[in-house]
Amino acid sequence: MHTSFAAQLAGLDLSGFAIGPAPVTATDFPCEEAVVQTLAAVWSDLFALVSGTALEADAEDLGWAFVNIFHRSAERKSTAVDRATDEVRALVATADGSEIHTHELETQVERAQCAEGAMLALEEMREVAASLYLNEFGSSWKPVSSSRFNHGAMLTSALVEGRDFLRARGEAKRRAAMPEGTPVVFAGGRSRHPTDEEALTFANNVWATLDKVHARVADMVLIHGGDTKGVDRLASSWAERRKVPQVTFSLDTRVHVLRRLRPCAGATSRFLDLRYPTARPARRPFISTRKRSKF
Repeated sequence: MHTSFAAQLAGLDLSGFAIGPAPVTATDFPCEEAVVQTLAAVWSDLFALVSGTALEADAEDLGWAFVNIFHRSAERKSTAVDRATDEVRALVATADGSEIHTHELETQVERAQCAEGAMLALEEMREVAASLYLNEFGSSWKPVSSSRFNHGAMLTSALVEGRDFLRARGEAKRRAAMPEGTPVVFAGGRSRHPTDEEALTFANNVWATLDKVHARVADMVLIHGGDTKGVDRLASSWAERRKVPQVTFSLDTRVHVLRRLRPCAGATSRFLDLRYPTARPARRPFISTRKRSKF
């Protein structure tokens, strides 16, 4: 019996045979429904725990940190994808057509695809957590010093040639960093209102104005100053609710001091200098609020 089995193995052509992990697909990651239910339950338990205690004042910081867990994890996976992409680029540049080189290229592409799949899954979890943050605190979640990219695309095909992978990766990064659509610039400052009713009316008017613009410009990309207070916060929350892409231009205070410019004037000049590849001419490129604080 043993001799017969050994003879059968000896007769097989196993050259180049290797056992490796199966290609990663979307079904290998948690489904959206499970992610939504689990994170909602964790979020609810977390804030039920601190409610009515001395930590309730830090609830917003805790919520921000909760979302940031998934954001940082997605960033690390994005870095891993970039490293694997560099390896693929080097292998493509030195391609000699040999079987060993081809196998190394396929292995590196699969490694990049695995990291890419994890990155997309973590970004989806971050977006779910960010929606919980928005519902809880009424403001859009923003990272401290980096962009909130959402590649949100299908996984790269399981079988892909090295050069095609490089092109697809470059296109995905470009789309994530530069949303397609018509840019609509929103400019405004901070204002104070005597009563909560007036503040609510003001906020509703801002949202109503943005809704009217969105009705006319369906593919709008909202561009604003990224202020965490004032009308920029209202605009950011509106964009988050309406699923409208947004680009923020935070002010560089040092530059404005050196140039002796008012911050709002500096922001306006940066908006006017904006060159957007997919921009189309618009009659009214700016939305401004009537009430502005004096700088």
